[in-house]
This record gives sequence, structure tokens and C-alpha cells, in this order.
Amino acid sequence: MVEQQLILVDKKDKFLGKYAPKMKCHIGKGLHHRAFTIMILNKKGEVLLQKRKHKLWDNYWDLTNSHPLHREDGTDETYEEAAQRCLKREWGIEISMKKLFAFNYFAKYKDNLCENEYSIFMIGRYDEEPTPSLEVAYGYKWMPLNKLLKDIKFHSQEYTPWLIKALEELEAHKEIDFNYLKR
Repeated sequence: MVEQQLILVDKKDKFLGKYAPKMKCHIGKGLHHRAFTIMILNKKGEVLLQKRKHKLWDNYWDLTNSHPLHREDGTDETYEEAAQRCLKREWGIEISMKKLFAFNYFAKYKDNLCENEYSIFMIGRYDEEPTPSLEVAYGYKWMPLNKLLKDIKFHSQEYTPWLIKALEELEAHKEIDFNYLKR
């Protein structure tokens, strides 16, 4: 299997004309690349969290996230295509999503690993009990959004840095209208 090729971008998501192997993007200071984070809400206003099973930030609570990939056929996935691929792999679901905003962040991890990403933040709704892939998650839970926002202030060490950054940005975007999630 060929290592995934990530799309390198500047701080405004402008493609730099280059790709890099996933591992190279996450070593040392990393290479700035595209990513996305998806917050899945249910009709009760609860957020779907997964207990992450991964080389970076293993056993932390997280939202759903991944990277758009450069495909072997020479094309690049859109954010939406990558998000649907990720949802299918991690949860076995397909949902519609809406992009709300984007943010840049850098976070160091142990063993000289890091995250260095331009991440778009999307939300979607799912009202059933999910079936997480045991390849990517130890388990999951639903948590009310207001409780999650409070909990990350007191237990930030239990959450991934991009989840924390995304929710800080969400709080700063007071103009966001969640009504389209209601059916």
C-alpha cells in the first residue's frame, strides 16, 4: 500500500503545488497541509465523540477528522469527498454537512511528532446510534455541546488539540445558525 499523500497549503488554503507523505507532514515541525474536522450533532444537541485509536493523540477524546488526499490517479479529493470517505470508514454512515469556518493550528506530540494543519470545520446531524470502526476508535459517547465546552476547560488533557481549537473558534463565531440541522 502506498503511503497517503497529503495536500500542502499555505495559511489561507492556497495549494503550494506540492504533496508530501502523511508521515513527513507529521514529523518535527511538520508540513502545513489540508485537514478537516466534523462535529456530528444529534437532535438533542449532543456531540458525537470518539475515543481516538491512533499513533498521534492515542486514547484522547476527539471529533471526526482526517485529510483530503492526493489520489493515485493524479487528482485531489475535495474536502467533501474526504469527509464522506472518513465518515464511512470511521462510523459507517453518510450524512450531509455544512462548512462553518476554517482555522490553522500547530501542536507538538511526543516522539517528535506533530500536527500542522489548515483545517475546515464542518457540522452535520446524525440521530441513530453509530457503530464506530474498531480500527480507529476504542469507543464513543454523546455529550451535550454546552457540557463539552465546559469540560474541555477543566480537562483539556483528555481532548485532541484540534478539537479544542475548533470549539474555541466555534464559540467565537456567535453568528452561526444551527437551525438548518433541525428537521
